[in-house]
Amino acid sequence: MLITAQDYVLGILAGDRLTLARTITLIESILPIHQQLAREIVDTLLPHTGKSVRVGITGVPGAGKSTYIESFGTMLTQKGHNVAVLAIDPSSTRSGGSILGDKTRMEKLAVNEKAFIRPSPSSGTLGGVGRKTRETMLVCEAAGYDVVIIETVGVGQSETTVASMVDFFLVLMIAGAGDELQGIKKGVLEVADAIVINKSDGDNIHRTKLAQREYETALHMLMPASANWSPPVLTCSSLFSTGIEEIWQTIIKHRDAFTESGEFEQKRKEQALEWMNFLVEDGLRSWFYLNPEVKKLLPDLKSAIALQKLSPTAAADKLLSLLIQVSG
Repeated sequence: MLITAQDYVLGILAGDRLTLARTITLIESILPIHQQLAREIVDTLLPHTGKSVRVGITGVPGAGKSTYIESFGTMLTQKGHNVAVLAIDPSSTRSGGSILGDKTRMEKLAVNEKAFIRPSPSSGTLGGVGRKTRETMLVCEAAGYDVVIIETVGVGQSETTVASMVDFFLVLMIAGAGDELQGIKKGVLEVADAIVINKSDGDNIHRTKLAQREYETALHMLMPASANWSPPVLTCSSLFSTGIEEIWQTIIKHRDAFTESGEFEQKRKEQALEWMNFLVEDGLRSWFYLNPEVKKLLPDLKSAIALQKLSPTAAADKLLSLLIQVSG
């Protein structure tokens, strides 16, 4: 039975999958005693992290993310890599529950000994990115997984959040759905390290080639996020595993270019600072709304706003003034 943080650490470093799963459960728990234990475990594991290739994957609904990840992950395990897939599931806004269906959508990868799939509820976090995903990623790295894939629920407002925790951000698209640029936002293009058009097989190959040219034109209109990298537009068929190897080689090429220029190390440092800022802001938000005086005053202010007796600005000023008095 695992009791101390050291018990968990030893199990993770030994690559024990059960210990890894239990540690992630601790990380996701809202119980203070679990949160404290999880922090101790992650802090102890830090020297053993950071050696993986971190890949973020998003895409429009129907783009075939799960099929792509299964094909991509299977290819990587055949190359000798250990692959962890952190799939963010959409949580129910009513019950807080999660679909947790990724293991049924990635049947072959789920039983692969060199792969680890962990569906995590988004818990209502903006864009479906689990609040604890970063800690989970570090624990997977310490357990020996040298490729970590983070799958989001789809194209929305989560792209910058995912991009802030990975080395390579891939946007999966499909062709043949009308105006190709309708399904992708400028913000997505700005953070993408590559666009991949999936389902390039059979009668759809011609349409994917046309879509490829459209996306390339769109990318040329934007200033690249890095002087060391111009995002390519690639095509693949997850069903027949064609073009998958080229995508992996593109990720390696990107990593090599960033490492050589020093941008890779700088990016990792900036991501760590962004993570700290996020945790501080999240903690302050929780502390604010858990304050007894705020909880007492908030219902009346909400009612006044609904009845148009008070403006949102005035209500916010009242809450902040109250908190300043309490904390002072």
